[in-house]
Amino acid sequence: MNNHNKYGQIAVKAVEYYKKLNCPIEAWEKAAKQLFDTQSSQEKNCPKSTFLGLCEEGLINGIPIGDYTSSKKNKDYATKAIYFLKNSSKTFVTPMALWNDGLKKDIRHNSQMDVVIALWENQLIK
Repeated sequence: MNNHNKYGQIAVKAVEYYKKLNCPIEAWEKAAKQLFDTQSSQEKNCPKSTFLGLCEEGLINGIPIGDYTSSKKNKDYATKAIYFLKNSSKTFVTPMALWNDGLKKDIRHNSQMDVVIALWENQLIK
C-alpha cells in the first residue's frame, strides 16, 4: 500500500479515535503514529490539515465545528471536493480525478483527496 492510501486510512481511524479523545488533532496524531514509522510522514501537513479543515467546518459525522487548523488552502480544497462529490453523478472517483475535475487545479495534490475520498467512501461526511 502506498503512503497516499494510508492518509485516507488515518482519517477514518481518526474519526473513530475522536470518540475517546474528543480532540480531532490528537485523534489524527494517534492514527498517524499507528500507520507511519517516520515522523515526517506522521506530521505531513496537507492531509492532516485537510482532515482538520473538514472537522472545523462540521462536515465529519460525530465531530463538532471548532477551531482546529490554520490551513485555509487545504480546508478550501477539501470543502470544494465535498461539494463536488455531493453534486456529482459519478459513483467512483479517484484522488487525481477529484483534484483535476472537482477542483480544476493544475498543481499536484498532496494526499488531500485521499483523505476526502476515504471519509466519503466510509459515509463519514455529513
